[in-house]
Amino acid sequence: MTLPVKNPSGRGRQKMMTAVSADGTYVRAFDDGNGPAILVIHPGLDDGRSWAKVAARLSGRFRVIRVVRRHYRLDLPPAAYSITREVEDVLALTAAIGPPMLVVGHSSGAVVALEAMARAPATFAGAVLFEPPVATGPPDPSGAAAIARANAAVADGKPGKAGQIFVRDIVGMPALSALSLRAIVVVMPRLRALIPRQITDLDGVGIRLDAYAKISTPTVLLGAERSPAHLAQSLDALAAVMPNAEKIVLARRDHLAHQKAPGEVAGVIQELAGKVLPG
Repeated sequence: MTLPVKNPSGRGRQKMMTAVSADGTYVRAFDDGNGPAILVIHPGLDDGRSWAKVAARLSGRFRVIRVVRRHYRLDLPPAAYSITREVEDVLALTAAIGPPMLVVGHSSGAVVALEAMARAPATFAGAVLFEPPVATGPPDPSGAAAIARANAAVADGKPGKAGQIFVRDIVGMPALSALSLRAIVVVMPRLRALIPRQITDLDGVGIRLDAYAKISTPTVLLGAERSPAHLAQSLDALAAVMPNAEKIVLARRDHLAHQKAPGEVAGVIQELAGKVLPG
């Protein structure tokens, strides 16, 4: 089902696609363009809108569907979330769209993409995975301590501080960027509400490299030169086990390349789509 909704840019109406997930929840997705399908799974603290510039560059040739992940939908309670449910949401959309399609995942959204590929490998003709933070070893005690501090800040009614702790000490963003996020959270009620969900994103996933090693889908593992080192390490771990994966690193870019250099990111996606999707 596709419905028109108000375009967040304020220009005209934005199409939204809906599908029914396995637990009866309606899945929503932005729906742009026509042609072979590209399904985008967004990162944390987002609802798919951060990928609008990339979608605009692709929608002249492709149908670009940007799922709104249930974990970041404020109309759904946090209890509705699990990685399994998010995979079911993705597969509900793919069933409604029909194969073949290319899946694009960013950050935690790329982990959701990997889990969907592991569960239903025949669904996807190809994948572009932009810096998925996959677990490659036992949890770092310092990371667990940082999450505890972030959760304590949430409990104290300080979501800005919690967000600062998370992006600085877990994601590995520069201290100044983390401080900027803290300031933004103060003036953006929606972002304040999403911070606790960011902290619990990917809870319970664990080390899944053995499962990902069975994925033979043609895959681009996309990195950025200026992103935190642990994201490059995760890409290297995936490149070492996935039999049909190619690593590409964007020079002078970081984890926000989809917003800062949407043309470069769209170019990588379009190149793979040209190989695996019908013309």
